[in-house]
Amino acid sequence: MNNSIQSYSRIYMYNQKSKVRYWFYICAGIFIIFLFLPWTQNIRAKGSVTTLYQDQRPQQVNTIIGGRVMKWYIKEGDYVKAGDTLIQLSEVKTDYLDPNLLDRTKDQLSGKQMSVEYYKNKVDITGQQINAINNGLQLKLNQLMNKLGQLNLKVQADSAESVAAGNDFNIASIQYNRQKAMYDSGLVSLTQLEQRNQQFQNAMAKKISAENKLANSKQDLTITRIEMSALQQENLEKVAKAQGDQYQSLTQIASGQADIAKLENQFASYTIRNGMYYVLATQSGQVVKAQKAGIGEFVKDGDMIAEIVPDKIKYAVEMFVRPLDLPLLAPGQKVRFMFDGFPAIVFSGWPKASSGTFGGEIVAIESNVSMNGKFRVLVKEDPADKPWPYQLKMGTGAQGIALLKDVPVWYELWRNINGFPPDYYKPKQTEKK
Repeated sequence: MNNSIQSYSRIYMYNQKSKVRYWFYICAGIFIIFLFLPWTQNIRAKGSVTTLYQDQRPQQVNTIIGGRVMKWYIKEGDYVKAGDTLIQLSEVKTDYLDPNLLDRTKDQLSGKQMSVEYYKNKVDITGQQINAINNGLQLKLNQLMNKLGQLNLKVQADSAESVAAGNDFNIASIQYNRQKAMYDSGLVSLTQLEQRNQQFQNAMAKKISAENKLANSKQDLTITRIEMSALQQENLEKVAKAQGDQYQSLTQIASGQADIAKLENQFASYTIRNGMYYVLATQSGQVVKAQKAGIGEFVKDGDMIAEIVPDKIKYAVEMFVRPLDLPLLAPGQKVRFMFDGFPAIVFSGWPKASSGTFGGEIVAIESNVSMNGKFRVLVKEDPADKPWPYQLKMGTGAQGIALLKDVPVWYELWRNINGFPPDYYKPKQTEKK
């Protein structure tokens, strides 16, 4: 009986004081304290590694001209430097097959330049010819002006002589009429009348001679003036003809200069095209995605030859968030990342307690929706946090945790039970000096 009582008391321990209530209060207190611990609200989103700068993204190397593949200098996976030769092409267009195309074009250009120089010399000579014509005209005009002055003097002298002869004629006429009247009256003899008549006839002859001489002088003056006008007209015709030749030469010069510009353009294009038969690397990096198979294959203008992934990249992450979460994000906001291939232990509510995650900072939020119905957010490396792994590659997957407002644990539990979204807030912006 005693053994049964001892076994019963040992099993149920009814005679000992219980500590369950004590542990219950401890656990309850710990739980209550846990409810008031700070919890960082967050938004999870998936993304991939990229870069903020276009020149650091994978670049296609395209052909500028069409041609036939002659030789490959690289293979996929090779690392090249900017300016290294990737491929050699040969010409396939009939317009450029002549091996001496540059020399022939240069000869055409030189010939056209010499032609323009000749026409310029012709213009100069024609200008000299026009000056000589004008100078010759001026000399002849000076001679005619001297002759015209002499003729004016001669006309004046002949005019005075004609006036004197007219006066003599009038006096002789009066004397003859008076002598005749006296002869009719019987006062003078016939001999005296005949003498007076002879003087009258001489005066008349002198008067007519003087008038003829004056008329001849005036006619010579008119002829000289006509000769001056004819000389000026002839000079205008010669100058007009010479200027016509000059303008024709200027037209040839302008046309030749246009042809020179066209030939220079062709020569420069041919020179540049000759340098395009060798396709060079646009930047340093690794060659991937070589498109063309081998020797002899034809390529068209703008065809992709290969793709180069730059070796010096400042990485960023592009992640896609739901439209519902977009108002909660802003530039400058902190983000934690877990990269594919890099193990991490994550406590989303306590980011400082997480291990293996990397910090980021939002730099841009695109305003248009992407093809997947989400908005693209670009995140750069946080300079205040530990650096991202150097082993990252373009396109590596990343899981982002955008950090929001710090709230108590009980509030976060209550928010999730009721299905409320995270609290909207604006992160503090750091002032840029």
